[in-house]
Amino acid sequence: MTTTAGRNVVRLPKQPNIRETVKMALQSAIISGEMEPGRVYSAPSLAEEFGVSATPIREAMLDLARQGLVVAMPNRGFQITQLSEKDLVEVTQLRLMLEPPAVEAATANVPAEALVGLREQCDAILRHAESGDLVAYLTADREFHLALLAYAQNDRLVDLVASLRSQTRLFGLSELYAEGRLPASAREHHAMIDAIEAGDGARAREITHAHIEHVLTDWSDRDRR
Repeated sequence: MTTTAGRNVVRLPKQPNIRETVKMALQSAIISGEMEPGRVYSAPSLAEEFGVSATPIREAMLDLARQGLVVAMPNRGFQITQLSEKDLVEVTQLRLMLEPPAVEAATANVPAEALVGLREQCDAILRHAESGDLVAYLTADREFHLALLAYAQNDRLVDLVASLRSQTRLFGLSELYAEGRLPASAREHHAMIDAIEAGDGARAREITHAHIEHVLTDWSDRDRR
């Protein structure tokens, strides 16, 4: 306790950022398809589901609206943005331009001691893929890729890729799990780390390129329409 202007001030312990926690949970649910594209969700109903007040829900949704994931509907709530096939193709093309060469550049900068943590993240991705926990899978997948890209030592690139990834709708992800093909995709993360550990940046780039292309093949629903 400290004294300020004659008053005793109690220093409260730092609290978790509820708004950011809610935002990440909503973002994962939107990307995974648990929150349906085109459907309108009200802040009060989401607040009840999350066990929080409506204020952090509204604040988080406004953040997601700025990312293009939702659209604010006056007096109704927030509508989950419907991503067209054209949108999906454009975002994926940008990721293909940015991420594979960045992973190749990062390869030489990944210290040996970091490989253990990256492999643990790969294990988590595979574990969630095998259990069918799609929200946890998407969260772990995002954390792994951004952590790896950070070794390219370009903060703007990491921020841009994070934004692009948040806009990508992984159509058919639940079907991919149901068909037993999601773990195979998850194992590609281990292959990336194997290539990086071997110092083979070209191979890491090649694996990353193929991995992202799944958004337009295995992970998109365009062939299911």
